[in-house]
Amino acid sequence: MATVADVRRIALGLPGAAEKPSHDGLAWQVGKKSFAWERPLRKSDLASLGDEAPEGPNLGVYVSDEGEKQALLDEGMPLFFATPHLDGWPIVLVRLDAIGEDRLREVIVESWLARAPKKLVEEFLANGL
Repeated sequence: MATVADVRRIALGLPGAAEKPSHDGLAWQVGKKSFAWERPLRKSDLASLGDEAPEGPNLGVYVSDEGEKQALLDEGMPLFFATPHLDGWPIVLVRLDAIGEDRLREVIVESWLARAPKKLVEEFLANGL
């Protein structure tokens, strides 16, 4: 089970990352692009998910493309899900109360890689993950 404190530690350990308040809690950015953020479910999310709606804290993260999004969604609950609001966006929601720290680190790093400036990504990859 991961926590927002785990997200903070992992996200802020990435080059150029900063923490910013958002309308739903905290967000982590590289440059001016968010790569992870607290994402509580909204009324419309709860209505669309019905009984499948998770009750714990969720994290929004970018993925590289729609193919990656679908691959994660195919893993299904309890780790990853999406709402109709995210249709057409390369974003998934992560259940923090269901994901382990190692998998969370993978997801956050991948999100950072999808959003960071190209030069920063190249430097990061050259130094090894």
